[in-house]
Amino acid sequence: MLGQWLDWTLDGERPSPRIGRFPSGTYHLHGPGVLELTPNILRPEARACVFSAAIHGNETAPVELLGDWLSALEASTLQLGAPVLVILGNIPALKAHKRFIATNLNRLFKRDLDERGPEPDRARELMEAVDTFFARHHALPKLHYDLHTAIRGSLYTRFVVEPYAETATDAEQWQWLAAADMQAVLHQHQHSWTFSHYSKHYHHAQAFTFELGRVAPFGENDMAALAPMLTLLSSLSAGCEPPKKTAETMAFFKVQHELMRQAEDFTLCLDDDVPNFSRFEPGTCLAKDGVAGDFIVEKTPLHVVFPNAHVDIGARAALLVVPSHAIT
Repeated sequence: MLGQWLDWTLDGERPSPRIGRFPSGTYHLHGPGVLELTPNILRPEARACVFSAAIHGNETAPVELLGDWLSALEASTLQLGAPVLVILGNIPALKAHKRFIATNLNRLFKRDLDERGPEPDRARELMEAVDTFFARHHALPKLHYDLHTAIRGSLYTRFVVEPYAETATDAEQWQWLAAADMQAVLHQHQHSWTFSHYSKHYHHAQAFTFELGRVAPFGENDMAALAPMLTLLSSLSAGCEPPKKTAETMAFFKVQHELMRQAEDFTLCLDDDVPNFSRFEPGTCLAKDGVAGDFIVEKTPLHVVFPNAHVDIGARAALLVVPSHAIT
């Protein structure tokens, strides 16, 4: 059943019964794209884990990764030893092979959200699912890995974004991420209302947004490159200590500035194929905006991450970052 859940979700099927067993635990289908797994035996190292994907519907590698992990559980080549909530976020967008239907779901995870529409309604459903799951397992350490792929190429193919929150990141997380072949870490500088930020800010979970390569259609992802990431997910879901590697193998950055679109005539002065983390020297014009004016790099070189001129007015068009030597 677990191996078929992703197909059923995309096909809009509602299997019955919605509660069942697999070799090392039980499953409960709470709703479309929301699957909870409970182990027969809770391991001493277990955490309450949330693994989410398809918050953007065109990001397929994380969906395939979770499919491989679920198939291993069903085949009993992997044993469940920790509770896991598995989420596919934007199902209509996933079916349509689009980033979103009406607006970016990954900017809406805020408890006072009052917008209406497909993505805001889904954000409320997912926040409630996470709240209920963490409340049910309140005695366990909380963890949320939100899995994505980037719109464009990157000088660091696999990297993570650490959300801003008062909760500190455990030092062991950096070692786990390095062993999972993450190449860079980006520290956020302010609240951003992404899904991983939601779990860190409201539930004090260890949480990250993962960028696992570049957007590609189903079947065209380099899954071999994600084998170390599959090992990390498998270890956590088994309630075991994941492999470790020195964090010094990763590059660390921190956000210096958020470039916001303020006007209809906003443009980025970048080629469409400029990769994430590209460096720009002082004096470079990065953006033109009829309201905010030109953005010129000043004394310190800046690296550009997630540049996207086609965002709503008032939304973030790029992160401008600088190297950071701190890993806490």
